[in-house]
Amino acid sequence: MADRDGTCVVIAAYNEAPVIREVVRGVVGEGYATVVVDDGSRDATVAEARAGGATVLRHAINLGQGAALQTGIDFALRRGARAVVTFDADGQHAAGDIPALVAALAGADIALGSRFLGTVEGATQQRLAMLRAAIVVSNRISGLELTDAHCGLRAFRAAVAPALRITQDRMAHASELLRKIKAAELRVVEVPITIRYTEHSTAKGQSGFQAIRILFDYFFRTS
Repeated sequence: MADRDGTCVVIAAYNEAPVIREVVRGVVGEGYATVVVDDGSRDATVAEARAGGATVLRHAINLGQGAALQTGIDFALRRGARAVVTFDADGQHAAGDIPALVAALAGADIALGSRFLGTVEGATQQRLAMLRAAIVVSNRISGLELTDAHCGLRAFRAAVAPALRITQDRMAHASELLRKIKAAELRVVEVPITIRYTEHSTAKGQSGFQAIRILFDYFFRTS
């Protein structure tokens, strides 16, 4: 299951009914096959995602973003995707950034979106300061030198998917991926993207504090 250069976009969604239809429409409008994994939502996320044009998979109970992404990745790979893109469900990512990420795979194994090489909209100075602090800590722990710590917009070649398999079900998967990139010595490149914080995405937890929480989850709750 893949369109446009053999790429499939995977979106993990939990209670995203207010925005998921437009998020999916944006991605489908760019020509990409889109898989939404509904992670036990209690609202109309499934119906809205289908209305937007996505193939929808469902977890009967909420397992966490990491688990939902891996479900979608496995589905995409089984259906022949040559590249996989992960994309957030809350509307903070721009579908127009996907082609640049996929194009970057011509010289890399994985392309990571970077808001600090690109544009951040709707962020307070406090949030930006927390995000930058998380980058410093993350780089020291992972051994990578990145300009962004835990951006959910990323693309990778199918061939390296086994090395990137997500085992941390919840938010800790973001730190896990960085550690696995380093351990497997994968070729990584950062690509400028736009992040747009809205009232909805902030209410869902996509704030500067979230980056700190991801690190906490990985190094304390999963120990």
